Amino acid sequence: MIDPRLLRTDPDRVRESLAARGESPELVDALLTADESRRSSIAAYEQLRAEQKGLGKQVAKAQGEEKQQLLARTKELSGQVKQAEAASNQADADFTEQLKALPNLVFDEVPRGGEDDFVVLEEIGTPRDFAAEGFEPRDHLELGELLGAIDMERGAKVSGSRFYFLTGQGAQLELALLNLAMAKATEWGFTPIIPPALVRPSSMDGTGYLGQGSGDDVYHLPADDLYLVGTSEVALAAYHSDEILDADTLPRRYVGYSPCFRREAGSYGKDTRGIFRVHWFDKVEMFVHCALEDAEAMHQQLLAYEKDFISALELPFRVIDVASGDLGLSAARKFDCEAWLPTQQKYREITSTSNTTDFQARRLGIRGRFADGVRPVATLNGTLCAMTRMIIMVLENHQQADGSVRLPEVLRPYFGGRAELTPAAGVRR
Repeated sequence: MIDPRLLRTDPDRVRESLAARGESPELVDALLTADESRRSSIAAYEQLRAEQKGLGKQVAKAQGEEKQQLLARTKELSGQVKQAEAASNQADADFTEQLKALPNLVFDEVPRGGEDDFVVLEEIGTPRDFAAEGFEPRDHLELGELLGAIDMERGAKVSGSRFYFLTGQGAQLELALLNLAMAKATEWGFTPIIPPALVRPSSMDGTGYLGQGSGDDVYHLPADDLYLVGTSEVALAAYHSDEILDADTLPRRYVGYSPCFRREAGSYGKDTRGIFRVHWFDKVEMFVHCALEDAEAMHQQLLAYEKDFISALELPFRVIDVASGDLGLSAARKFDCEAWLPTQQKYREITSTSNTTDFQARRLGIRGRFADGVRPVATLNGTLCAMTRMIIMVLENHQQADGSVRLPEVLRPYFGGRAELTPAAGVRR
């Protein structure tokens, strides 16, 4: 959540941010009213509580009829204090709940508009000209079947639509990508973590994944009141919930590997072929806790790590600055890396990195002990390798006319030095 003081001191900035996201600025007026009610309730309670304490001192000194009158007032006041305290707590809870519905403030540099209004910051690498090479590229599913790497039919049989098996060389490819991603992140100073894939509601809510309709996209286990994470960002953010971190231990950089589960609500009919948009996939995610004043520089660093990883896989890609109307609840700014998908003849998202400033930290109670006092830290996240999409890009961009796939140099050590994935002989489909 944002700093409540900002709501009071600069409500127009909050209104402008909401408008940039395409949302009604009327929420600001409702919040200001709720805040006034909260502060009035607190003042009323504190006034009664002060009177109650003062009476206690007077009773100790009084005698006779005066003491009886003071005791009667004390009894009466006791009930009023309890009512005022309850009203104060309720007003505070109402305000907090409304404040949590308010998204993070969008940075001024973020391009304004909706999903298609992003700004391309750079393009790296050149897409292959398959026509010049004399063959029509196969899509990732056809390649996956030739290689004995992807089995959608049995995935649907076992688990339903949008599930899959990675088999043989497909499983090896994921493990190679995993090991490469973790090795690189460790070199960059990240602490490897394998986090739980089930989290409490407070963790989901604290990271903003139960707000703005995003709750429709998550899997909930009602019997246990636990959620399956859609990204390990949730567990990595909540790792330090309700803690105070010493400034000299920041930044704290973690890289997590976990399964991710998404209902893909609202994506009916989109990317139904293959493993581009699925209900479960594995992902390597970078996460940082740092001082707020260091967050923007750290955001650029996370983007640099993503670019390094994609470049190592020899994939042509571009970097976009995501428009304000396409940001999630927690993000103040987000960069996406989109790799070229030959069979669709367009760029598709494979990584993203978001600066959530102190928005998540306020919700999760994560603070730092700095020279100027104790205050919320900033949190940032960045995808290093979403396995299914990275597998798609490796297969399609490095395919050869005979159905084999050239392995990028950085992956070959994980395949015993092999230079390519080859069509599987005698694989039963």
